Amino acid sequence: MTASLSRVPCTVVTGFLGAGKTTLIRNLLENAGGKRLALIVNEFGDVGVDGEILRSCGIESCPEENIVELANGCICCTVADDFVPALDQILARTPKVDHIIIETSGLALPKPLVQAFQWPTVKGRVTVDGVVAVVDGAALADGKVASDLDALAAQRAADDTLDHDDPVEEVFDDQVACADLIILSKNDLIDADGAARANAALDHARPGVKVVPSANGKVDASLLLGLGLAVEDDIENRKSHHDGMGDHEHDDFDSFVVEIPAIANPDELAKRVTAAAEEENVLRVKGFVEVGGKPMRLLVQAVGPRVNHYYDRAWTAEDDRRSRLVVIGLKGLNQQAIEKILVG
Repeated sequence: MTASLSRVPCTVVTGFLGAGKTTLIRNLLENAGGKRLALIVNEFGDVGVDGEILRSCGIESCPEENIVELANGCICCTVADDFVPALDQILARTPKVDHIIIETSGLALPKPLVQAFQWPTVKGRVTVDGVVAVVDGAALADGKVASDLDALAAQRAADDTLDHDDPVEEVFDDQVACADLIILSKNDLIDADGAARANAALDHARPGVKVVPSANGKVDASLLLGLGLAVEDDIENRKSHHDGMGDHEHDDFDSFVVEIPAIANPDELAKRVTAAAEEENVLRVKGFVEVGGKPMRLLVQAVGPRVNHYYDRAWTAEDDRRSRLVVIGLKGLNQQAIEKILVG
């Protein structure tokens, strides 16, 4: 019993691309109720957007040195190489952290990650307090797991060799099926009928798992932390599309970085990002951009054709002021065509 109490609890926050994980976590860090937190961010791609957003907010409960970013690929595929050393780094911190939050990439399957907590080198030191899945309420209300899956459905329909569900759907299903709590984000963008449709899309969640509506990532920390579920001891009861398979790989997705010149008009860039989503089936774009004559750094985030951009902070002398965007989509993306659209 004593050994169990001494283990540091970890909350795994999973969810599809652009569902709102980072917004939720930032709100959580700002309202931690005095807990000393650490954060592992699994950024997919070469530009650490999520880690930068969270580091720049200067939250006392989670200082910058307690944020560790994994940028070498999907966390559930690189557990031994990246995740365990990150845990070692955090657990060596003084003062000791009270709770660790793990933000997975949108492509990560939670089950292989949770299974790593059964390893002898890990099990005695940490435990999975709970798995939280963040889902895009607005997309689900429209019958999709992300903002624009029409192109993916057409691609699937045209390929008569496929005998399984769309890979994106499988990732979504696995994340929901493993969750102990589901956050229905962007609740402010849907009406009562839309909320009913979104909740119906989550009917494969395990019995008793609650769905919590949220707008702008605002969820009480007491709902997210301190669940005490020791999920690693129950993980075999959480069914997955990938059960019975060996080491999985995310060969269904491509990711690359596009460098663009400094821009004059953020709205024009947003139009180009939307065009890339509509013309080339891009699922996700995110990055930092320099705007000519502006001392502030522009953060760009897009899910399908839906684009958000704002100035997050001033550039510093230490910053590399190159404008770079991470592009993520299904395997076979036309990188040359997308670069042409984004560069303009």
